[in-house]
Amino acid sequence: MTTLQSVPALGTHPASGSLPSRAETRDQLSRATYDLLVIGGGILGISTAWHAAQSGLRVALVDAGDFAGATSSASSKLLHGGLRYLQTGAVKLVAENHFERRAVSREVAPHLANPLTFYLPVYKGGPHGAAKLGAGVFAYSALSAFGDGVGHVISPARAQRDVPELRTDNLKAVAVYGDDQMNDARMALMTVRAAVDAGAVVLNHAAVTGLRFTRGRVTGAELKDSTDGTEFGVTARLVLNATGPWVDHLRKMEDPNAAPSIRLSKGAHLVLKRTRPWRAALATPIDKYRITFALPWEDMLLLGTTDEEYEGDPADVAVTEADTAQILDEAAFSIKDQQLSRDLITYSFAGLRVLPGGPGDTSKAKRETVVTEGRGGMLSVAGGKWTTFRHIGRTVMNKLAALPGHPLAEDMEPMNRLPRKLPLPGIANPNAVAHRLLVDGPAPGPRMAPDTARHLATHYGSLAFDIARLANENPELAERVHPDAPEIWAQVAYARDHEWAETADDVLRRRTTLTIRGLATDEVREGVEKLLADRD
Repeated sequence: MTTLQSVPALGTHPASGSLPSRAETRDQLSRATYDLLVIGGGILGISTAWHAAQSGLRVALVDAGDFAGATSSASSKLLHGGLRYLQTGAVKLVAENHFERRAVSREVAPHLANPLTFYLPVYKGGPHGAAKLGAGVFAYSALSAFGDGVGHVISPARAQRDVPELRTDNLKAVAVYGDDQMNDARMALMTVRAAVDAGAVVLNHAAVTGLRFTRGRVTGAELKDSTDGTEFGVTARLVLNATGPWVDHLRKMEDPNAAPSIRLSKGAHLVLKRTRPWRAALATPIDKYRITFALPWEDMLLLGTTDEEYEGDPADVAVTEADTAQILDEAAFSIKDQQLSRDLITYSFAGLRVLPGGPGDTSKAKRETVVTEGRGGMLSVAGGKWTTFRHIGRTVMNKLAALPGHPLAEDMEPMNRLPRKLPLPGIANPNAVAHRLLVDGPAPGPRMAPDTARHLATHYGSLAFDIARLANENPELAERVHPDAPEIWAQVAYARDHEWAETADDVLRRRTTLTIRGLATDEVREGVEKLLADRD
C-alpha cells in the first residue's frame, strides 16, 4: 500500500469548495436563531432538513454521531415496494412504496440506485405454493405499473444460470419480480449535501446535552462537540426530535414523565465474499410472514435479516453468535453450503427498526411513521422505511405547516408548490460517467482502472469528476487504498473536505466500502487517520 505524504486540505475549487471548519460551523449555529432545529442525522432527520430548507426555512441539523451512523446505514440496502405487505392486503401502501421507489431510482438518484431482479424460490413443503407466489409477483409488478417487467415464474434450471449457488433440491419453481438496491450510507450523504445546497447548516459528532426552554417551550438545545469537547448551543423556533432509537431519550429531556412511544426491533446482516458471480437476488420465504434475502451488493453477498424485539441500550446493538447462526441457517434453505462458509464472512452489522409502541410480533408490525408533539412543543418523528424517505420529509413538513397558531406556515413555501422529484447532487447516468472517467484519464499517467471508474460513477455520479481531478493533480491520491478494493485515496481526501468525515470509521464504514469488504486493516486505518489529520 502506498504511504501517503501530507496532503493538506483542498482549496476552494470553483466546482466544489471545501466545507467550513467545525469551529466556523459551531459559531454559525450559535449566533443565529433557526426556524427549525433537527436533532438526528439519520435519513428521517436528513430528509426533513432537506425539505424544510427547500421550503425557505432557516434549518440546522445536528447528530451525536455521524450522519447515517446508526440504523440508516444498517438497512438491507433496498428501495422496495414491500412484497410481504400484499399478504396483509395493504395494496395502497405497496403502490405508494413503488411510486417512491421508482421516483428515487429513476429521477431523484439514478446514480445511486440500481435495478435488481429478485428470484423467489418455491420449495416442496415450503410456506407458499408456486401458483400463489406467481399471482403475488404479478400483482406486485402490476402495482408498479409493470415498470420492472411483468412478475412471472421460471424454471429452477433457468434461475440457477443467474444464481449459481441456488439450491435446487426439491425446488419446484422460481417466481421473479423487480425492485431496486442502493448503498444506504452514500444515499444519506448525498441527501445531506442536498440539504446544505438548499441552505441548511449541518454538524455531525455534536451530542445534545440538554434542551433550551423559554416559558416552558423547547427553543433549542445545548450541545457538545465530541471531536474536541467544545460546548455550544443552538436556538430555534421549533425543535424536531428525529433521533430514531433514541427518540424517547430526548422526549424525557423535554418531559421526565413522558411515556414510551416506540419499541425496537433488531435486524442483523452478514456480508460475505462471493464464490461466483450472481446476476439476481434471492428472496426466500421462511414462514408465512418472513423472507430472508441474499443480495449481490458491492461485489459481495449480503445476507439477512433477523427481526426480534430489542430492549437494550441502542448504542449496544450488535450481531451475536445466535444472529449469525440464524442468518446462515435460514440462508441454507436456498443457498449451497460452499457459499455459506463462515470463512467467507467479511463483516456483520445490526440496526434497530423503530416501530410504534404496542403489543404483537415485530415481524408483523407496520413500518409506520409517527409524528407526536410533546409538552414543551418539541415534535418527535419516528419509524418509517428507507424507500419512502422523501415522503416522510414531506409528511413532517405538512405537520409543521398545520401546527396550532401556524408559527412557521407564513415563512415556508407549501410542499405542493415545491418540485416533487428534485434530484440529489451528482445526478447523471453512471454508465456515461464511468465511460468518461476511463476515456478522460491523465495523458502522461496510467488510466483509471475500470473497477474504480465504475465504483466512483455509482457512488458519486457526476461528482466523481471532482475526485478524478484530485487524483490527476496528486498521483499519490490516485493509488488504491487497498489493492483488493476499488477505492482510491482521493476519496478519503474528498470525504475529509466535502463530506464531513471526522473519524476513520466515518470514511471506512460509510463513505467507502472498505470496512464491509473486510479490508479496514490497521495499515489502511493508519493511512486514513493521517490524511484526516492533515485537515488543517
